[in-house]
Amino acid sequence: MSGVEWLLDTNVVIGLLKGYPPALAMVEQHGLVVEQAAISQITRMELLGFPRLTSEEEMAIQSFMGVCHVILLDEEIERQAIQLRRTGSFKLPDAIIAATAIIRRLRLLSLDQGMSGALGRLPETA
Repeated sequence: MSGVEWLLDTNVVIGLLKGYPPALAMVEQHGLVVEQAAISQITRMELLGFPRLTSEEEMAIQSFMGVCHVILLDEEIERQAIQLRRTGSFKLPDAIIAATAIIRRLRLLSLDQGMSGALGRLPETA
């Protein structure tokens, strides 16, 4: 996974796929290159598990995921997610995504200011 710098929150991926101006601006501001980005396995589940997903949307998601990296959950990420949940600041999917960024030492891009703010207040993890 050499060269990966960013972890994209689910809301950023949705924003990019739908052309949502705040997501596009965030990506431009940070100079994001999708090939240098990853998503969590939980993001893949959230995107593909949407109940009213059309076949066109599924194709767009699959195409996007073909370019970026998908980080699978492991015990290290699980332990960190549990710690984040215990702080009371994160819902489970957000805790998993944040834990993935922490453990893999990636910069998290999220449109959720609460999530970004809570993550910024955490002590540095080894």
